[in-house]
Amino acid sequence: MNAHSGPTRLPDRLVTVLVVDDEELTRTGLRALLSAKPDLEVVGEAADGAEVLPMVERLRPDVVLMDVRMPDVDGIEATRRLRSVLPDPPKVIVITTFENDEHVYDALRAGASGFIRKRAPSQQIAHAIRLVAGGDSVLFPDAVRRLAAGRPVRRDAATGAAALLTGREIEVLRLMAKGRSNQEAATQLRVSLETVKTHVGNVLTKLSATNRTQAVVIAYEAGLVGSGTNDQ
Repeated sequence: MNAHSGPTRLPDRLVTVLVVDDEELTRTGLRALLSAKPDLEVVGEAADGAEVLPMVERLRPDVVLMDVRMPDVDGIEATRRLRSVLPDPPKVIVITTFENDEHVYDALRAGASGFIRKRAPSQQIAHAIRLVAGGDSVLFPDAVRRLAAGRPVRRDAATGAAALLTGREIEVLRLMAKGRSNQEAATQLRVSLETVKTHVGNVLTKLSATNRTQAVVIAYEAGLVGSGTNDQ
């Protein structure tokens, strides 16, 4: 798991979480695990994606821990609704049983800040929540590359992205896809940290991406980052 904004900016206040999963046992387990952390508070639970938007509007959680597969409205559509309706939506972390679930990729494309396995250690889940609450993304570069493999390159996206981004911005985007932090990218490119931050900001703006993870997914779609094992 990688954070992507230099040093982690941990929140200096209680982080509120909405847990969304169609299985009651999973919701109960996640609530118990997270409630044991003094800086995290589970403010609500939802059993279906259809409940997410009204609950978010009422409870205003910082982070939504969202199951990707649900029988009525899934986590992908629920994430889209949050992004399209709310001016300042909460961060979304997708939780999944299998990290090679193709639905995870679609959720990241919809604007989720990252994903994590349901069976991950509680410390890892809590750390991911703190990261996204502080403005970072949670990305597993190898897993995202595997999810992108076999998906056709969208030529319209490729043409548009290539026209928008400068050569250096594409370099930075490729390093983001490899899980490099801003500082690591600055070292590799031999530029200042502030320069890399500027490039990252430009990339997000030009690709209309809500976060680094979504920008990486768009890069795969446009063929700016290869999904083959050699693009490491």
